[in-house]
Amino acid sequence: DFGRSSELAFVVEPSDDIAVQEQPLILYCQVEGIQPITITWRKNGVMIVDSENAFMLANGSLYVSRFQRVRGDGSSDEGEYDCMAQNHYGLLVSRKAKIQAATMSDFHIHPQNAVVEEGGVARFQCQIHGLPEPVILWHKNSMPVNTDNERYTLLPKGVLQITGLRAEDSGIFHCVATNIANVKFSREARLTVSGSHSTVYKDPMILVGPENLTLTVHQTAVLECIATGNPRPIVSWSRLDGRPIGVEGIQVLGTGNLMISDLTVQHSGIYVCAANKPGTRVRRTAQGSLVVQAPAEFVQHPQSISRPVGTTAIFTCVAQGEPPPQITWLRNGQILETSDHIKLKNNNSTLSIYGINQADEAIYQCLAENSAGSTQASARLTVLWADGLPSPPQSVRAETVSATTIQVSWEKPLQNTKEIIGYVLHIRKAADPVEMEYQEAVSKSTFQQLVTDLEPSTSYSFYIKAYTSRGASKASEVTVVSTLGEVPAMPSLFIKVINSTTVQATWEPSIKLGQHEGFKLYYRKVHLSQYTGPVLLASNITAYNITHLDASVVYEVKLLAYNQHGDGNSTVRFVSLRETVERTVLNPPCDCMKDEQNNKTSTTGIIIGIHIGVTCIIFCILFLMFGYRGRLLMCKNVQEQLSTPQIPRSQRSATGLVLNGATRRDRDDRDLNGKQLDMNELERLFPASPSQEQQEKGITSAHSLSAPHDETQISTLPQDEFSIIEEQPDPLSQNPHASSPAAPAPNHSSANEG
Repeated sequence: DFGRSSELAFVVEPSDDIAVQEQPLILYCQVEGIQPITITWRKNGVMIVDSENAFMLANGSLYVSRFQRVRGDGSSDEGEYDCMAQNHYGLLVSRKAKIQAATMSDFHIHPQNAVVEEGGVARFQCQIHGLPEPVILWHKNSMPVNTDNERYTLLPKGVLQITGLRAEDSGIFHCVATNIANVKFSREARLTVSGSHSTVYKDPMILVGPENLTLTVHQTAVLECIATGNPRPIVSWSRLDGRPIGVEGIQVLGTGNLMISDLTVQHSGIYVCAANKPGTRVRRTAQGSLVVQAPAEFVQHPQSISRPVGTTAIFTCVAQGEPPPQITWLRNGQILETSDHIKLKNNNSTLSIYGINQADEAIYQCLAENSAGSTQASARLTVLWADGLPSPPQSVRAETVSATTIQVSWEKPLQNTKEIIGYVLHIRKAADPVEMEYQEAVSKSTFQQLVTDLEPSTSYSFYIKAYTSRGASKASEVTVVSTLGEVPAMPSLFIKVINSTTVQATWEPSIKLGQHEGFKLYYRKVHLSQYTGPVLLASNITAYNITHLDASVVYEVKLLAYNQHGDGNSTVRFVSLRETVERTVLNPPCDCMKDEQNNKTSTTGIIIGIHIGVTCIIFCILFLMFGYRGRLLMCKNVQEQLSTPQIPRSQRSATGLVLNGATRRDRDDRDLNGKQLDMNELERLFPASPSQEQQEKGITSAHSLSAPHDETQISTLPQDEFSIIEEQPDPLSQNPHASSPAAPAPNHSSANEG
């Protein structure tokens, strides 16, 4: 760190001033820092050479002997002045001081004669421009107006207001304007007060409302509002945005003029003057805007720093003001130009210098400027360089491995390699700015690095630095290489059966697919080796109907996405249309009259079924209580009596299957040992017919009798379907003729018979 006393810095900078014609002018400039320090002056960016009229004093200030607004050769002493200080560390430029000549124009508004009735309001105005702003005073009958009179109000902009007029107020008025340049008198105007005070009602009226003003902080604003009416109106002020005006620094001049002292930026806004008739809601309003500007000032100054060669230096300069200041950076007094390794960010508030070298050592200045003023701050960059550092790594090469991986290799430096503690690989997308660069550290014994997680089809730049405990080497040569292109990912595929000869393949677009030009669709019968296709589909297509299919076989459907780099992996689905054919047989066309008749009997059947169920439970409890050993045979499938005739169970067992999320029906066969056999996907596509043994048995499990979930019908159980068979004694069970006892055949009735 360098102490503030050793830094090159301004103690006093030149300030804005207004100079008087033919009078001397002094611009001050005082600098501290390590000697020797050289000070020079510029006007409008041009170096000032000492002359008889303008020369530099021993303390560094500039002396102008006879200020002239316009000289004989057409030149002028007006302009923007700055001083420059330089030592062997760099050069510093002061803020710009704006020098203007004191002037005063002629009056462009003179007071006018007025005739006003007694008790009314009189207003005189005169206006004149000058630098500095002229002070305007009023005279009545050649004598200064008595400002102690509360009825007389003098406003800064040359306005005289007289309220509650009396006869003695009549007279001749004129104004006097004064500044360092001149003194001028306006024309005279006569005020005549006529008649007596009138009692006739008059609506409130605003004679003059507030003007739009633009001022600087710490100045004083006067917003004029003068109103008349009978009775005399009450004048009030408010802000258009509803915020309170406040009380600090607020004062009312005369009968309604608003004066705000020591302005701040928060005072900016639109002010509304209202003239209200006492005791009523009758009012008249006028409004004017107040804009308060603030000169630029620094919230955060840049700090001097020291950095080793090859690292990054960052300076931060934050300024505020109203309007917001523009920030400009200088390097040794010259406008800083950005490049690949010099970047400005955050509205020029942040200066970043990447891969610094000895040529970057300088004094950097931040200039903040707006319409209200300017300021500057500076900081020095010291570049640390040690003798005996390694030379740059050699033979840097980059080879593409995949769409996301590049291998970078290099050779050790030619000089000063003993103190190397490692290497740093600098990586950046070739299209990105330098500040987007990132690094990977590598051990000193490694001369290659596999860079992963890169983006496909993207160019990257690489360079290497060798590091020691005392600093880094210069950067190696930059090598640029691109990653390979990437094929799209697998699409998600869904198959929907439309009818007995058509299926629909659908898929969803997804960013996970990556860049793709379209899709390829293939399909085939599973027992064939050759596909039909490809069917080429655009990237915005998400569905395709495959028609003219054979309902008796299973099809394989395959979909993949492709781009200029090739085909992606495919998604495969299997589909059978057999289920659709069988559903057509199982569900004949609707007989509306018949269905209506069924609906009429369904409620009665349900009630009967509930009673039968309760009866079964009671019988079971009774048999358990009395110790009988019996077997309760479940009732036959009532669905066969209450619904339309069904096709045989053996035909109904062969079902189709869609493997992408449609209904799947698993067939479970039990072997002699009671073990369950798992069936694979294609076996379920070709289901075997029920075994002969199952067809011969008179007892069928509840599972084998259950219909598919989408074909379930409401059934009722007639009372004559329920029977109980008592288990025979053991000797009879050994009789071969008694091996399959059967219950007496009940009388069957159809569902339509109720």
